[in-house]
Amino acid sequence: MSELALAAFAAHTDSHLVDVPRTDRFARFRREFDERSYLAGLEARGLRWLPRSSPAFPTALAAIFDTPAGLFVRGIAELALLDRPAVAIVGARSCSAYGADVARMLGRELAAAGLVVVSGLARGVDGHAHRGALEARGATVAVLGCGIDRTYPAAHTELAASIAGQGLVVSEYAPGVEPAPWRFPARNRIIAGLAQATVVVEARERSGALITADLALEEGREVLAVPGEITSSLSTGSNRLLRSGAAALTAAADVLELYGIEPSAPQAPDVSEPAARVLACLESEPAAPDVLARTLQMAAGELAAALTELELAGAVSERGGFFRVMSARRISS
Repeated sequence: MSELALAAFAAHTDSHLVDVPRTDRFARFRREFDERSYLAGLEARGLRWLPRSSPAFPTALAAIFDTPAGLFVRGIAELALLDRPAVAIVGARSCSAYGADVARMLGRELAAAGLVVVSGLARGVDGHAHRGALEARGATVAVLGCGIDRTYPAAHTELAASIAGQGLVVSEYAPGVEPAPWRFPARNRIIAGLAQATVVVEARERSGALITADLALEEGREVLAVPGEITSSLSTGSNRLLRSGAAALTAAADVLELYGIEPSAPQAPDVSEPAARVLACLESEPAAPDVLARTLQMAAGELAAALTELELAGAVSERGGFFRVMSARRISS
């Protein structure tokens, strides 16, 4: 059976298929389908096809209940990337500044440690996780809920190109398939299926990230959630996961431990002496600029320059008027 014909037929009929339909319509399509020509067309567009019957098909994804017929692939990385130890990072599209910081930090630190960061290229947490991995010059895989030749959302066209230039973009959907709401829950099973653990950074009560987490749990994979503010609707779903038994994630080291990876000792950023003083002060707890100025007896201009230097170095971030350390340390909310 040609898995490629099945994927092409699903695109032709705008349907979701993982098993061969026993219909005359598919039988006619299969007889007329020119696989060699189709593959040549993919190659001409810089795309690849990885059927589930291939020895190169990722082992973790092959083990899920609803295995896709195959994956369409774009990007320069070897297909073996899909079989490397991977972690999925998912969460709210309309995430908070804190969620964005955490997703980016986790993407950066986990990729730097050698894990492949898998996410869905969506706005919010997904995009920040991908960017963090790229910043670390690590590996990241974006899973689409539309045809492999599309980028959704369009605002992430540049991000998708960066991912393809350093990792892989994959989809079970053939070129030309438009994004549709029902395709994204199906996409989520591939995100969960490619990874040995799934991390939820922020999620509302009915977030798609919870679908990914539930799918991971059904497959016996690890699920971790970043604790969130109890007064924020962005944390309702992720905090519910914690009540249901998901592991609390307070640092990238919590994930690395699952993979038997020893986290490297955090290295102090190469910054000026005033910036180093500010960073040392923020190690204990987040602080507002006026508190930092009083504590450190530092002039406003000097403090502003030090904070800017630390932000550019990726050592601190600002949220709600408070600065906090965001690199290789315990996550504070």
